[in-house]
Amino acid sequence: MENIDLIDSFSEFKDNKSIDRVTLMSILEEVFRAALKRKFGSDDNFDIIINPDKGDLEIWRNRVVVADEMSEDDNEEIELTEARKIEPDFEIGEDVSEEVKLIDLGRRAILALRQNLISKIQEHDSTNIFKQFKDLEGEIYSAEVHHIRHNAVILLDDEGNELVLPKSEQIRSDFFRKGDSVRGVIKTVELRGTKPAIILSRTSPEFLVKLFEQEIPEVFDGLITIEGVARIPGEKAKVAVDSYDDRIDPVGACVGMKGSRIHGIVRELGNENIDVINYTKNEQLYIARALSPAKIVSMEIKPAEEVIDGKKGRVNVFLKPEEVSKAIGKGGVNIRLASQLTGYEIDVQREGIEDEDVELTEFGDEIEGWVIDELKKIGLDTARSVLEKDVAELLKRTDLEEETILEVQRILKDEFED
Repeated sequence: MENIDLIDSFSEFKDNKSIDRVTLMSILEEVFRAALKRKFGSDDNFDIIINPDKGDLEIWRNRVVVADEMSEDDNEEIELTEARKIEPDFEIGEDVSEEVKLIDLGRRAILALRQNLISKIQEHDSTNIFKQFKDLEGEIYSAEVHHIRHNAVILLDDEGNELVLPKSEQIRSDFFRKGDSVRGVIKTVELRGTKPAIILSRTSPEFLVKLFEQEIPEVFDGLITIEGVARIPGEKAKVAVDSYDDRIDPVGACVGMKGSRIHGIVRELGNENIDVINYTKNEQLYIARALSPAKIVSMEIKPAEEVIDGKKGRVNVFLKPEEVSKAIGKGGVNIRLASQLTGYEIDVQREGIEDEDVELTEFGDEIEGWVIDELKKIGLDTARSVLEKDVAELLKRTDLEEETILEVQRILKDEFED
């Protein structure tokens, strides 16, 4: 096997991988020197000349001529008789340069050398990909669905790089088919062995921030800043925005005429409901805005001595009875997002209702409509009227199951009697 047989694919490596000529030559020399060390014990006296563009490779071994039977190291010294077979006029003490053919290394060594070369180039390629995507962490990226697993979607970009969108990073309503283009934010990039693991996320708050930057020019240009984001992916999000230019209405600019600007973001996020509010350093006003659409009567803020789990303290918010369900939201979503956004644990309290009652319809976000209708059929249309009945009577007079009745009474006690 001649040298050219092994290195025919050098140009192919260079074309198919993102390796510059200098780096490729360095890898080639490293691989060949490793092979020479295994064969001869040392590579110190070898010159390697490589031209990866043409596929040329020359290896020269340099030795000193010594008298016959005086060689102590055949790798560094050559006896006079042997030297004169190369050139008949060599004398003792002269340097001899002799070309080494790859076939001299042995077939097994050549196969190992080629495998080592491929491995080194793949390792270099993986390192380059890792560095490239590490710099893109937190940025939006698009890729195409390659195949779908039960716990993740595997994506390929235009360069053939593999990205993973785990189930945990998908919005609940996401549904993908092979060939679909998917957008997300690059959440993490790690080296697992020699292979980079690139994780994409569509549930990260950062994804929402980047979508605002893409869709709203004032945010991209820095005229509007995003001061806070809280998300329950696929359901609802709250975004606090501000502007240092008094001529700009940050909320209006983000939402657009009849929601025209934010519509594309909502659609991308599976119709996630997005509340955009004005940011302020006035904490009472900020909390009140975060609880919109509910209207606050008053509040008491109790700051914590230190921030624990991101919470700055606790706040008691007082509202009129008809505003409570708005503040809490369906399934407690609104109050949970307001707490995330402001950094306070929020307790909602009805103002001045010790001797008052509350219509069951005020709990429509937490109790299903058909359950309320069933209770109304027997004349129970307020919270107190339901709480005053025992479970046995309600089981007898309605078609509700015991589990449902207990859940309704728990909700009424938690929200009405606090």
